[in-house]
Amino acid sequence: MPYSYKTRRLEILALVITGALKFIVMDWLDFRTLYIVTACLFWFGFIYKRYKEDPRVLQRWGFRKRNLKKSFLIILPFALVAIAGIVLYGFETEAAMMNWHILPILVFYPVWGLFQQFMIAGLLAGNLVQLPEIKLTDRQVILLTALLFALVHFPSIFLMGYVFVMEAVFLSIYFQWGNIWPLGLYHGWVSSFFLFIVLGRDLLIELSTIF
Repeated sequence: MPYSYKTRRLEILALVITGALKFIVMDWLDFRTLYIVTACLFWFGFIYKRYKEDPRVLQRWGFRKRNLKKSFLIILPFALVAIAGIVLYGFETEAAMMNWHILPILVFYPVWGLFQQFMIAGLLAGNLVQLPEIKLTDRQVILLTALLFALVHFPSIFLMGYVFVMEAVFLSIYFQWGNIWPLGLYHGWVSSFFLFIVLGRDLLIELSTIF
């Protein structure tokens, strides 16, 4: 199936619905695990369906080997500086850091990070630059998409600020090199430290129950 403008608009609509459900299911009802699992299953099904229709779509979204190592190494300094800053903040504020719970989170959270980057970078930003009625430069799309992604994390101001900076950096690299794998991995790793140390959130406990 060709990647028509109608398809791109429908994908953006599906993203808007996914974001709206986050406020209802995750924030209001507090069904955090249910939301994450359902969102991953839905978008995995979407990816599989689109792949069966057009195998080339994975390349368009950035699920490819090309530029993988280059993208990974380019993001590495940002990730190291961010993690160092987070750890330093933890020492300054005497935050709890010595907890084995962060280890499984570092393994599993990148999966959710990859799905988020697929939605935000691969679909939202990728479609915004292609729609004829939205005449924005790449830089404007990067800032707009990073802002929208930050707003999804309301009401935590710290988290919104972190997400905006992270996504602006990630999208700049994605637009240049077109590989989405490093974005998902670094998203999961850096965010695990940020949530655990800066916000004091133990994701292993948060995600231990579906309801």
